[in-house]
Amino acid sequence: MRNDPYDVIIVGGGVMGCCSAYYLLSLQDNLRIAIIERDPSYERASTTLCNGNIRHQFALKENIQISQYTFDVLSRFGQTMGVGQSKPDVGFVPTGNLFIVDAKGQNAAKKGLAAQKEQGCDVNWFSAEQLSKQYDMFELNGYKGGTFCAKDGKLDPYSMLMAYKAKIRQMGGNFIKDEAVSFVSYNNCAQGVTLASGTTLKSEIIINCAGAWGPELAETAGIKMPVLPTRRQVFVFKTRLKNANKLPGVFLPSGLYFQPESHDLMILGRSMDTDPVGFNFNWEDSRFMEDLWPELAKFVPAFEAIKMIRGWAGLYAVSTMDNNPFIGQWPELKGLYLVNGFSGHGLQQGPAVGRYVAEMVLDQPFSLDLSIFSPERILDGKPICEGDWAIV
Repeated sequence: MRNDPYDVIIVGGGVMGCCSAYYLLSLQDNLRIAIIERDPSYERASTTLCNGNIRHQFALKENIQISQYTFDVLSRFGQTMGVGQSKPDVGFVPTGNLFIVDAKGQNAAKKGLAAQKEQGCDVNWFSAEQLSKQYDMFELNGYKGGTFCAKDGKLDPYSMLMAYKAKIRQMGGNFIKDEAVSFVSYNNCAQGVTLASGTTLKSEIIINCAGAWGPELAETAGIKMPVLPTRRQVFVFKTRLKNANKLPGVFLPSGLYFQPESHDLMILGRSMDTDPVGFNFNWEDSRFMEDLWPELAKFVPAFEAIKMIRGWAGLYAVSTMDNNPFIGQWPELKGLYLVNGFSGHGLQQGPAVGRYVAEMVLDQPFSLDLSIFSPERILDGKPICEGDWAIV
């Protein structure tokens, strides 16, 4: 092992790892931090392959508060994250998000709406009749209505990530291009990380932010995380629908979603139970033609005539226990912190979670109480119940 240990080693240089590093250095600027990232191009990173949608519309109080924190961060992002004369722009566009609700999901949606309003979110219920007047291109037969938040929207994940990286470097963080292959421990205490290059970095504090690869790494410390790397596909299509770029992000009860990308381009995707588990980055146009397009055209008949332009696939780190993340120190290994299983929500949850992790590591008062996400619930076998409506 090296004789000059790091104060903190973070495995994974995506948005969750970078947010954790940023807040650690913000709270204690003399920390010696290493961020290990296997692929600095982020070609297969979940952060850069996600669709960039962020929202307030969750059912669990803590998830709502996490989103509110992120929107607050974004409101002053350029000023806070500037390096020199540069003020980064993440390209946030408040397109709004509309969650369509059927009879089966109506009670859960209204409970979620009540929770959002209790936290001060500007989210409203619209009946199917009201939505038909606003969006006459939608076929709403069989639906009860929907919840809409005008402040929801989309941003550029890559720009956000690069801004954090530049700021961390300015603050003294050290990015290391390598792959973490195992954790090192002694007497149930973290000691370091062994890398694929053969080097072992020493630290008594290790934060596992390795996303879809996090569970494999945790297993080297004897930890079985109920998190699976699951492929999700995204497609871009071109439409002739007038003013399509003025549409909000729309989410159907089936999990199908679409959102505007530019003046005539839309993004389309859907989470399915048949999505393959594993590190598979192949995307299939048959998925678009056979599964997504028919449902899309039924809901928006004008989308019967569209052209698929491109597509890609990325990985969700899906929490199979309850679709919620595991955040905190592993009870059986002091100094090892798990920050995994965000089930597709890591981009929008990064700032608040990064702050919480930093406060936890440095034993400082919490800005938000996120203890509900403690990995202790893995050992206790007690999932968080949030309701299917909030999980997309």
